[in-house]
Amino acid sequence: MVVTYKDWAEKLQFALWGYRTSIYASTEATLYSLVYGCKAVLPIEVEIQSLRVLVETKVLEEDWMRERYGQLALIDEKRGRAQYHAQGYQKRIARTFNKKVKPRNLKEGDLVLKVLRDETFNQRGKMKPRWFEAFIIKKIMSKGATRITDLDGEEMLCSINMDRLRNI
Repeated sequence: MVVTYKDWAEKLQFALWGYRTSIYASTEATLYSLVYGCKAVLPIEVEIQSLRVLVETKVLEEDWMRERYGQLALIDEKRGRAQYHAQGYQKRIARTFNKKVKPRNLKEGDLVLKVLRDETFNQRGKMKPRWFEAFIIKKIMSKGATRITDLDGEEMLCSINMDRLRNI
């Protein structure tokens, strides 16, 4: 939307408006409706009178306030429905992700190798070793965390996730 890198601030309000008034798949609602309990009136609807704006301008103030209180009374229900949709969405995403997860058949007492991550620069590039010496699994904790010891029996200070370990 911007022509040069300097005019992004002028377009930011339009991007934020689009963000706040877009319907999200996870909640099946807009952020605006979850906060204010009603649909947003687009700026173009004010300039070129839409049917919705015309109806609201001709309504008496008392009737408008009564209808608005009704909308606000239902806002908790809308938020609850959005939370329900978000939970279902998270379950679908987790199910899709978990299809690709390979189960680790590691048990306490198994001999394993620990993966080396790119923590330091190595001159050897792609020929550098990927695994670091042998360890023994001392304890398996929740969510795949493990406590390991080296072959001398010294326990590592921090826990290691199972995805960083491989059977020998």
